[in-house]
Amino acid sequence: MYYELFLTFFILVIKSISEQICSSRSHINVVEGEPFYLKYCSTSLSQKNKTHPTRWFKNNGLYGWVELNTSSSPRITLHDDVLEFWPVELDDQGSYIFQVGHDTGEWTLNVIKRNKHSCFNEEHVLNKRIEVHKSLQITCDNTLYAKQINRTSLYKNCEKISQSNKNPSIQKNAEFRDEGNYSCVFFLYHNGKLYNITKTFIITVVPEHSKVIPAVLGPEFSYVEVQLGKDVELICSALLNEDDTFYWNFHDDNVLHPNVHEEQSMRTWISEGKRHASKTLRIEKVTENNLNFLYNCTVTNPEATDTRSFILIRKGMTDIPGHMFTGGIVMAVVLSVAVVCSVILCIIYKVDVALFYRRLVKRDETLTDGKTYDAFVSYLRVCHPEHGEEYTFAVETLPKVLEKHFGYKLCIFERDVVPGGAVVEEIHSLIQKSRRLIIILSETFMSNEARFELESGLHEALVERKIKVILIEFMPVRNFTLLPQSLKLLKSHRVLKWKAQESLPYNSRFWKNLLYLMPAKATKPSGIELEVMPILPTP
Repeated sequence: MYYELFLTFFILVIKSISEQICSSRSHINVVEGEPFYLKYCSTSLSQKNKTHPTRWFKNNGLYGWVELNTSSSPRITLHDDVLEFWPVELDDQGSYIFQVGHDTGEWTLNVIKRNKHSCFNEEHVLNKRIEVHKSLQITCDNTLYAKQINRTSLYKNCEKISQSNKNPSIQKNAEFRDEGNYSCVFFLYHNGKLYNITKTFIITVVPEHSKVIPAVLGPEFSYVEVQLGKDVELICSALLNEDDTFYWNFHDDNVLHPNVHEEQSMRTWISEGKRHASKTLRIEKVTENNLNFLYNCTVTNPEATDTRSFILIRKGMTDIPGHMFTGGIVMAVVLSVAVVCSVILCIIYKVDVALFYRRLVKRDETLTDGKTYDAFVSYLRVCHPEHGEEYTFAVETLPKVLEKHFGYKLCIFERDVVPGGAVVEEIHSLIQKSRRLIIILSETFMSNEARFELESGLHEALVERKIKVILIEFMPVRNFTLLPQSLKLLKSHRVLKWKAQESLPYNSRFWKNLLYLMPAKATKPSGIELEVMPILPTP
């Protein structure tokens, strides 16, 4: 009984092997990880002579031809004239020889690395072009392992669309949306292990034989910037039919172009069902003869012709003569220096520029704010001989310059406050009606009687932001501990220093800075800017 079972199994194996298809191609591509076999077939009598042993060899490069046997690899099995790989790996690539008696067979096996990010490998596909509305047929069959395949799945662009124990297929009239990659994946078992084999078709749906009007893509004239002595390639693309003529034309009886070469081959592709092509014109080491010459790209058929022209022009920088280039550089440097100097002068003479601008546009900030006075002057109002200069500056010098010469209206306590009123309330009200608070600062000024109007004005300036403070340091202040902490928050440009003789003229830096801090007012100067004021009386 056991003998009969063994004999039956042996007959089935022999029958399965005998049904395998011969490997007729000498160069074979296979994909890594898939089962594969080589089978030698011959009608020679030597093969049928069982006295001649069968031998398989592989070329291992430096080691030459090495005979294979059952112990060469657990993945490789030998059955007389069949060499099986379960599965084939990258190391199996190379040349193989089968020998029996005087008969030999030789194959070169190219193993393609599997693409782990796709269901197929682009190097191992079958391309099919089908006209739209014609029959599209895709049948998943595998003649090498037809008897061993367990099931088959069909994928389009790596998404499963069908599965069957037989051979899934597609049969329909082709539409443009049917374009894509169709992969048949065959599953089979061997010694209890599952293997798969992939067969992929790339389907391209093309238009019917109705012809298109040939057209060269792009503008009628294209200008290409080049450098003399450099190589350049001109690429022309066109929409055309399969039988249309597509060529470059650059011949001229008067000018020779030995450095211009047209590539004979052209690249073609199908886009939206239409045939496109491109041709390249190579120009080696561009010369003067190549400039401003028409290189024409033409596509034509008996019904229509279209042409596009390419013109080489020298790059802009090299077209500029040397003396013009040098002059341009010098001019750019001069303009840059002039701009920098202008910016520096504007920063240095910022006050003068601002005052000039005010006079030019007749700017006036005092028309609509509802205030009565341009500035409230806070000063030491007790006139003692030792404080004579400070008092005279507040009640005489400031009004003479700011009111009579520049048209401002000042609020001076002894002149503008009616006696007998509530002094504290009156001072607070006058500060609120003023646009600026001018404080004439000295150590004596920080007496108790002047402190209220100072603090009231600083509250308006720093807390309520209704007035701006101008601090005039009339006498140097040696002890700053007497000053309120809030005075330290004033910006430095709002603190002016009176420098006696130097500050006397109307056009001195002191008066210009003071006018800059005062509100803009459209009043013409009295025409005596260069007049020098009399020296303040000394005690």
